[in-house]
Amino acid sequence: MNDKKKKEVLLKIRNLKIEGYTDETWVPIIKGVDLTLHRGEVMGLIGESGAGKSTIGAAAMGYARDGTRITPDSSIEFDGMELTTATEGERRGLRGARIAYVAQSAAASFNPAHKIIDQHTEAPLHYRLQKRMAAQEDAIELYNKLRLPNPDEIGFRYPHQVSGGQLQRAMTAMAMSCRPDLIIFDEPTTALDVTTQIEVLAAIRDIVDEFNTAALYITHDLAVVAQMADTIKVLLKGEEVEEAPTKQMLDNPKEDYTKSLWAVRSFESPQRKREGREPLIEVKNVDASYASGPKILDDVSFDIYEGMTVAVVGESGSGKSTTARVITGLLPPEKGEVLFKGQPFPADYKQRNKEQLRQCQMIYQMADTALNPKVKISEIIGRPAKFYSGLSGAALKNRVDELLDLIELEPSQYYNRYPPELSGGQKQRIGIARALAAEPSFIVCDEVTSALDQLVAEGILRLLDRLQDELNLAYMFITHDLATVRSIADEVVVMQHGKVVEQGPKDKMFTPPHHPYTDLLLSSVPEMDPEWLTTLLEERGLENLGEAASDKIDPEDKKVAATKA
Repeated sequence: MNDKKKKEVLLKIRNLKIEGYTDETWVPIIKGVDLTLHRGEVMGLIGESGAGKSTIGAAAMGYARDGTRITPDSSIEFDGMELTTATEGERRGLRGARIAYVAQSAAASFNPAHKIIDQHTEAPLHYRLQKRMAAQEDAIELYNKLRLPNPDEIGFRYPHQVSGGQLQRAMTAMAMSCRPDLIIFDEPTTALDVTTQIEVLAAIRDIVDEFNTAALYITHDLAVVAQMADTIKVLLKGEEVEEAPTKQMLDNPKEDYTKSLWAVRSFESPQRKREGREPLIEVKNVDASYASGPKILDDVSFDIYEGMTVAVVGESGSGKSTTARVITGLLPPEKGEVLFKGQPFPADYKQRNKEQLRQCQMIYQMADTALNPKVKISEIIGRPAKFYSGLSGAALKNRVDELLDLIELEPSQYYNRYPPELSGGQKQRIGIARALAAEPSFIVCDEVTSALDQLVAEGILRLLDRLQDELNLAYMFITHDLATVRSIADEVVVMQHGKVVEQGPKDKMFTPPHHPYTDLLLSSVPEMDPEWLTTLLEERGLENLGEAASDKIDPEDKKVAATKA
């Protein structure tokens, strides 16, 4: 990036302290962090779950979540305005117009009752930066630059009518609608497959550069932050561990904790073989679509054996989750069938008896949205145990305690807690326990580690591997992370445009020759080299892939709009 653009300080945070209220007292969350960000500069914030990354990102907007407070001796200065002493109206006037936020979970952030483009145009219309037609045209241009399919019409769908990866890109476009001076990217690519991720990263990087935008890039993916950040700040339990330019941080981290982050992803489960095992799930020649729409699955066939893991990989919209919906009976196929232990599975889950329902369970990608925040952990785990096994009273409590032990959480500490009191990794463990409560033989794991930092994700993978051996479970592991495939898969199914293009044992998957699409996936996995993305785009002739939409909003108009708001 242009050094001249970086000279002006946009965001200066000094002695940031944030406290949370618990057990009738205020306890420190962020413990005196300093941060300086220049225009056109990207700073990566990394660290394990609970390090304070997202809390600092929210504070950069002058915002503290419910139950937390920014202490009076903290200073957050944005373009000369002290946000800690600004009025709520002044802070609100900045958000959307001059400071934008891209959340980790697009599905939880969009309003399901409104079309995507209506939500996109809300900010520029509210701040009177554009009229409706101009705002819609600009939205379509941004959708095109972010490589969303059918950019002219995708915005006129509702959030549930697009894939998770497409919705995440739509949220990135929405954040750019007012051409903000600062964008907080909070894990913006965790829901994206590796090929889509490249396109989005390139678009973000070029837009930041072209519009002289500053960004805080929060992530647990070290290879991604290496492509995006000028500097990296490492955090642990609310404190700064170290900060350095990206290349220096990657080549020569000073602190032991930073070195430990660089060393994760060492886990790899021994590959299991089919010999001596029976097929548990057989997907045979399945076609499927939604309502009267286009065909989503086209002649899909593969087997999942007892006690083994089949990883299903492919880019967003390839049919991975749709295949899972067919297997679980949520989407009856138009053609073909699913067999369980050699017998046909009723196509619609409503036609399956309790025993058939029990055998097939799911663990979801976003534990935040999969667990009811108002229901105690004991009830979340206990419900399926009560429904499928008829347990109650002391027997039910004992079973819940057993399941908490099984997922390595102390029953006495977690039995009466609520989901908001847990970390992301702990919530995902509760999701695993809920699936196990039914005593299934088959579990669909839908991107279960994509929202977790690498240290926590490795713990979840180790847990799933141990449970598989102890309980003889079969897994269908939907993922876009090929490092996860290396860690836990026994066999791999590669999907593209609703078809299976390659399948086989994991060792063959990572050994050439491959199907061209498999080659594309493997070559798209980010590496811990700051020049990797630039080199890859040049090799593929995509140097201008992320070229930004023309700047249709005058920077001075944003300042005027913020002042009026």
